[in-house]
Amino acid sequence: MASHLIQGRTITMPVRVTDATVCSAMYPVRADAARAVIAYSGLDVAEVVPGKAVCTLVFVEYRDSDLDSYHEFGVTFLVRPPGASRARSTGLATLRNAGAFVHWLPVDQGFTLEAGRTLWGFPKELADIELRLSSPYKRCILRKDGRLVVDMLVRPGVPVAGAAAATPLTAYTHQDGVTRRVPAKMWARGMRVRPGGALIRLGNHPIAKELSELGLPKRALMSTTLRASMTFGTAEAA
Repeated sequence: MASHLIQGRTITMPVRVTDATVCSAMYPVRADAARAVIAYSGLDVAEVVPGKAVCTLVFVEYRDSDLDSYHEFGVTFLVRPPGASRARSTGLATLRNAGAFVHWLPVDQGFTLEAGRTLWGFPKELADIELRLSSPYKRCILRKDGRLVVDMLVRPGVPVAGAAAATPLTAYTHQDGVTRRVPAKMWARGMRVRPGGALIRLGNHPIAKELSELGLPKRALMSTTLRASMTFGTAEAA
């Protein structure tokens, strides 16, 4: 088992998350605009329908993990595997092979910031992340450098049965000129899904401007809430 020393602590791979709440919303965005945003990575977006890519906004409360407890917000894009030709197929055929490129990943704790950047190349930055999860409506208020980035509200939908088995996931990161593939698994419980179901208000931070140039705010394709356990494996060059 590979192990790494982070701030004097030994972290063994895979990194485990025992309990987390995950809230997300998927948005259709122009594929050409999304390509411009992630061009630095060398990856290409997956088109779920011709000319349309998917940007997902997600906020997470990690209550119990190898990297302690913390809050996180993510801006990700569905991407095709590196080297794959641009498929003519769309829809489910594209989604089956797509991974998630993590474009921006603010957190509110220093240890997970250093671990995430060191172990996987995740683009973690410190930010103020206020989560309100005790009410039926799940809310995240994200501020960076004293400026509002996004205020996001997710309304849980109808329960989805099953989802007890491990779901393999592939995340991609880019740091210091290197794009990496991060294998992960998730065990979901209490999943709820709703068409639409999310509201966002953008602030005046540069990331908010970037999201507005993608066409947000707009109606989400779907929103999801769930409790989860996860593992994150060793990153490899993509």
